[in-house]
Amino acid sequence: MSSITAQAPVASAGVDQVPMRRVVAFMAMVFGMFMSILDIQIVSASLAEIQAGLSASSDEVAWVQTAYLIAEVIMIPLSGFLARMLSTRVLFTLAAAGFTAASALCATASNIDQMILYRALQGFIGGAMIPSVFAAAFTIFPPSKRAVVSPMIGLVATLAPTIGPTVGGYLSHAMSWHWLFLVNVPFGIVVTLAVWNLVDFDKPDLSLFSRFDWYGLFGMAAFLGALEYVLEEGPLDDWFEDEVIVVMTVVLVLGALLFFWRAFTAREPIVDLTAFKNRNFAFGSLFSFIMGVGLYGLTYLYPVYLGRIRGYDSLMIGETMFVSGMAMFFTAPIAGKLSTRLDPRAMMVMGFASFGLGTWLMTGLTHDWDFYELLIPQILRGFGLMMAMVPINNIALGTLPPQVIKGASGLYNLTRNLGGAVGLALINTMINDRTALHYDRLAERVRWGSDVAEQRLSDMAASLSGAGIDGSQAAIGQMVQLVKREAAVMAFSDVFLFLTGLFVALCVLCVFVQKPQTGVKVDAH
Repeated sequence: MSSITAQAPVASAGVDQVPMRRVVAFMAMVFGMFMSILDIQIVSASLAEIQAGLSASSDEVAWVQTAYLIAEVIMIPLSGFLARMLSTRVLFTLAAAGFTAASALCATASNIDQMILYRALQGFIGGAMIPSVFAAAFTIFPPSKRAVVSPMIGLVATLAPTIGPTVGGYLSHAMSWHWLFLVNVPFGIVVTLAVWNLVDFDKPDLSLFSRFDWYGLFGMAAFLGALEYVLEEGPLDDWFEDEVIVVMTVVLVLGALLFFWRAFTAREPIVDLTAFKNRNFAFGSLFSFIMGVGLYGLTYLYPVYLGRIRGYDSLMIGETMFVSGMAMFFTAPIAGKLSTRLDPRAMMVMGFASFGLGTWLMTGLTHDWDFYELLIPQILRGFGLMMAMVPINNIALGTLPPQVIKGASGLYNLTRNLGGAVGLALINTMINDRTALHYDRLAERVRWGSDVAEQRLSDMAASLSGAGIDGSQAAIGQMVQLVKREAAVMAFSDVFLFLTGLFVALCVLCVFVQKPQTGVKVDAH
């Protein structure tokens, strides 16, 4: 029987010096991960341009993002097994090369069907790069280097989706939507060549191929793919009122049963769930899940508010959203230094509290909030994300033995993506339901017999009359739009209040996390 004491993995036989070759190789891997995560959101601010370019409907173009997410979420947990079987060098090289080729194909798409297929390929292949970087960071670098390495990967994991709309907005405005994908090609080639020539972290174990659990893979693909579909499409199709959602929910349940059965009974499961026995990994994954809700939720909420309520185009949205990215960038070195001096639980509380304060300030949202009103909440969000992500990474992965860290890294990154998917589903559902509720309540007050409403309608009708226009009808139409706008703003405020409560709860949960010790020791009895 083996018992694992919570200590950090020892790299390079206890020697703190890391060869420059490995440092450069790791930097190349980090850049590959940056491209993969960036491409989740890079299209979000430019979907209108892609829709026009491919003559697609609004429902079809949404799949440009959904296809990527569904495919990526399947690969992320699978990558741990593939890294053990093929080695980090081979897997990452294939992933970087495949991602680059798929990016080029996306740029050549001439219809929406081709684009969806190429985006699914891009997400599936590129998804292998993300966990590989986290695993490498906690196996090749000793604990003394964590103050530099952990903020780096934390920054990339949070900054890439945050600045995705900004980068996408600039590229599609300055050139065309094709460059959202072509920009990956030269960098992808460099990453592919660098990783192939420099990475030497581990060796392949090709014997695992004969023990590959195909049933487990099928169950996992059905489970995670259907789950992502239901979470993405549910809020748009009124959940179980839609027949496809019902069918996909059945697929989800059956896939989950098959996946978990194989995970606990297969000789070599496709995903090793034993890492969850580690208390800190379990809590770190929970924190990562909820951070995914906040990270992807706000990356979605801000552009929706700015587009629907303020009427911003993709470039203006990108310029406004850039504040959070800058806050993360400048906070990263501060978080790195503090990680060597502060209890990681204290850092997490600081991060969660900052994030929660930022969302609480947003509960006072009105229809005329602009760049300057959004400035402080965005700074607090960026600061909070980095302050929380660095200790979460260390707590979740820094106490695991090297032999399980590849699989655990896939699970850890999966929780963040699933958190984002669940968060977006909740946020969209809340926006739809709360907008309808607030609209009904406002409509009750804006009715005939209300002196204020009648006076406002009279003034609006007078200003709109003339040139053959029926002022009364135009005023009623304008009043309806006004009520819809205010109802939507109130719904956004409710969502921000919900997120505030979520991060206050995280502050409380920090009490149950064990302070990480130093080293991993496996005792065989």
